[in-house]
Amino acid sequence: MDTDQAILAFSALAQSTRLEVFRLLMEHEPDGLPAGEVARRMGVPHNTMSTHLAILTRAGLIEAERQSRSIVYRAQLEAVRGLAGFLVKDCCGGRPELCAPLIADLSPCCSPQKPSSKEVAHG
Repeated sequence: MDTDQAILAFSALAQSTRLEVFRLLMEHEPDGLPAGEVARRMGVPHNTMSTHLAILTRAGLIEAERQSRSIVYRAQLEAVRGLAGFLVKDCCGGRPELCAPLIADLSPCCSPQKPSSKEVAHG
């Protein structure tokens, strides 16, 4: 991730509703949530939520996928990894023992799951 991409991502997250939407979508990985459900949970009108989702999508933090009549949004985990990596790239002047607690905090909160049948079919 370069500086311009990081600034775009941070700009998208620098608004309370978008930050909360992003956190909600992270919580619902890997299934994501339909746009209407995101709006309902956030208590935001659909047209306003559409704008927030578009900004997060342009920043590369989320993606949309049409499923029947719904558009399901998911967090882009690779973008999260890239943003975290950008922040800690030059951490601690090459002294890994100083970075260890930070890296431990960035470790996944849950063990890797088996791929879904959809992923296996497409993989």
